[in-house]
Amino acid sequence: MLRTLDIRDMLIIDRLELEFQPGLNVLTGETGAGKSILLDSLGFVLGWRGRADLVRAGAQEGEVVAVFDLEPGHPAQAVLEEAGLPVSDELILRRVNRADGRKTAWINDRRASGEVLRALSDRLVELHGQQDDRGLLNPRAHRELLDTFGGLQRPRAETRAAWGALRAARRALEAAEARLAAARAEEDFLRHAGGELGRLAPEPGEDAELDARRRLMQAGQRIGDDVAKAAAALGPGEGAEGRMGDALRWLEGVADRAGDALDAPIEALGRALAELGEATQGVEAALEALAFDPAELERVEDRLFAIRAAARKHGVAPDELGDLAEDIAAKLAALDAGVEDLAALDRARAEAETAYEAAATGLSAARAEAARRLDAAMAVELGPLKMDRAVFTTQIAAADPGPEGRDSVSFTVATNPGAPAGALNKIASGGELSRFLLALKVCLTRDTTGLTMIFDEIDRGVGGATADAVGRRLQTLADEGGQVLVVTHSPQVAARAAHHWQVTKSVAAGETRTRVQPLGAEARVDELARMISGDRVTDEARAAAAALLQG
Repeated sequence: MLRTLDIRDMLIIDRLELEFQPGLNVLTGETGAGKSILLDSLGFVLGWRGRADLVRAGAQEGEVVAVFDLEPGHPAQAVLEEAGLPVSDELILRRVNRADGRKTAWINDRRASGEVLRALSDRLVELHGQQDDRGLLNPRAHRELLDTFGGLQRPRAETRAAWGALRAARRALEAAEARLAAARAEEDFLRHAGGELGRLAPEPGEDAELDARRRLMQAGQRIGDDVAKAAAALGPGEGAEGRMGDALRWLEGVADRAGDALDAPIEALGRALAELGEATQGVEAALEALAFDPAELERVEDRLFAIRAAARKHGVAPDELGDLAEDIAAKLAALDAGVEDLAALDRARAEAETAYEAAATGLSAARAEAARRLDAAMAVELGPLKMDRAVFTTQIAAADPGPEGRDSVSFTVATNPGAPAGALNKIASGGELSRFLLALKVCLTRDTTGLTMIFDEIDRGVGGATADAVGRRLQTLADEGGQVLVVTHSPQVAARAAHHWQVTKSVAAGETRTRVQPLGAEARVDELARMISGDRVTDEARAAAAALLQG
């Protein structure tokens, strides 16, 4: 329930504090007095999108504070919990609009976004008028309204999930078909290239290894003769090793007769022979390493050139040929298995379609039942509103399948027996439209708890007994446990209020100000008399007003 509304520096309101009550609250006043400003201010603090120029001329900022009392388990508390905001039985909304257009909001003294405000407003307030700013006249909203009335949130969610699964299955099948088509387009190339690479079977690093072996064998071919000559020159016999060995034997044979004169040369020759032997072994080892089979060189070169030719052909580095072969093999495997994969995906798509059809069919049946109940409820509501001959019908037609099922829903009316049915705003006159919308709003919110319902001139275009019927229905609606706020120009409606507020406008020192004040018993008689007779209030008007209040 909306308990207080505090408005500061908004349009022509400098400061206004209102304390609302349970039951039927009405706001009356002359046209242009500022009743709509109150609703604009309430909409602003609730995060509704509306006019931007709300700050009073000359003020730096405008502010609106709304305080709601929440009963235990109120739906707004779930929104607070999800947003991580403090939860209590009192909800304080505060929003500031600065002159430069910036807006800041607080919920229970915590900064909050407009999105959270709007989520709360959906659970706190219902605003409605003949202009249908809440969507009752918009056929695109009728399906959701019917689902809400019928409590069809669960079958709707199941249908939405089934639709999502169906779309995913269709996308998977389409993607697999596209991949298979692309693979088939290059199948000949893949099989030829795969066979070629399979026969070649390149190994990582093989190119560098073959190149090194080829270079070594080519070098051996060029320097092998010189190394062999060096080996012969160093070796025994006529080589250096043989000649130095002979010299050492000759010197050792005469050393005992030369005293110590040959000791040093003999030692030097021994060392030289040792070094010469090591050198000879090294040259021989090199000569052995340089030895190669010309046929082996040819085989290495053929292998190396084949690998490099394949790399150039496929536009990759030689070491990447193995990965390319694996990729081609994978594509061929996918191609070979493509038909089986498509069959499995097609079965999954068919199963998803069956599941969606079942969910959508169930939702359609539930909507048909909800439509029957809504039409019956509307018939009950229209009688007391002097429209017992009018017929309200919820029409359900086939629509393209989608996440919300395959139904289109529209609310139609026939105002007189035998008259064709049509859309609410096409068939009904202004007064009839008011009553249709009031009845529809009552039906759609009957099971909603803790909701403040606001009707902005819902009685426009009606008078006399019809206006009295509207007032009585609003009174009954409020007495059923809700809080109802009504902006009205009808004395018959205002007379049914439990709490009456008068909105007036005054001009002082060149500035226009709006005031709102609660009316006592005598003041209510005067206000109703003004509404009946206009500027000149007569005794007859006062008597009629008193009769309305007693009525």
